[in-house]
Amino acid sequence: MEIFNWFGSILGYLLWFLYEIIPNYGVAIILFTIITKLLLLPFSVKQQKSMAANSKMAAKQQEIRTKYANDRLKMQEEMQKLMEQEGVNPTSGCLVTLIPFPIMLGIYYTVLYPLQNVLHISIDSINKATALLSQIPGVGTTLNVGYYSQMEIIKHFDQLRPHLTMFTGDELSRMESLSRGFNFCGLNLLDTPQSSHFLTFMWVIPALCLLTSLLSQVIMMKMQPGMSQQQGCMKWMMFILPLFSAWIAYTVPAAVGFYWIINTVLQFLQTWVLNIFYNADTMIAKEEAARIALREIEEKKLKMIALPEGPRNMGGLPASQKKAE
Repeated sequence: MEIFNWFGSILGYLLWFLYEIIPNYGVAIILFTIITKLLLLPFSVKQQKSMAANSKMAAKQQEIRTKYANDRLKMQEEMQKLMEQEGVNPTSGCLVTLIPFPIMLGIYYTVLYPLQNVLHISIDSINKATALLSQIPGVGTTLNVGYYSQMEIIKHFDQLRPHLTMFTGDELSRMESLSRGFNFCGLNLLDTPQSSHFLTFMWVIPALCLLTSLLSQVIMMKMQPGMSQQQGCMKWMMFILPLFSAWIAYTVPAAVGFYWIINTVLQFLQTWVLNIFYNADTMIAKEEAARIALREIEEKKLKMIALPEGPRNMGGLPASQKKAE
């Protein structure tokens, strides 16, 4: 998982930049998600076009299924021919669907190792702090010093600050600033729902992950009926991703699940807007308009070719001169 830790370090620069603008980690995640959505917009447009194309040829696919219901091999051959004719790749939307996962894992490592990946403090100083805290009576047993040691330092910074002499004044100042920014709408985004008490309402994070994912999938299927005919990875992802994202949100720090909720909501809004411009009916209308325009151009070319033939048939003389003779 070292590559995701490295990726988390890269994302940490952007998150810290956004955090310095508005010192709240929840808001920083929202701004971060908006920026990544804008960067990935060209891929999203391509995915939307692919989904609209699948919706457009859904009726043709159903005809093939009915016609070759008893011959699966022939059915697959005809389906492949149809996709080649329509220029549709059934897995063309998988990349955009999968991209949020490495980003989510990157954010997981920025939350898991905030000193290393967000503040970019020397790993030697961090290791010295971890070793020292584990030896202080009462601290090593009370706090989860080890895998979550960097999170624990940020969560309990005020109590631990007298012991953090291995950090510089500037590093301590940034750590203090970060420690104050993980509370969002009454939730501590450093806490993990799995290990939190019910009354902390941390269970809201995985619940919202599941709810937003399922609702967005259902609504998008109604917006684009052809999605029910999806093949390949797009078919099972519609149902597996919501459950998987909810399970992840339950077992990792709340900031990760919060990112997934924001990403899902923004993805739905983006798809809704793109569907206005790239839906099956619009694509059919554009293709028909393009076909008519092409036919008109061909007819004009034929007329231009035919015009000189009249004078040549009359000896190559203009019509007025031919009449005078």
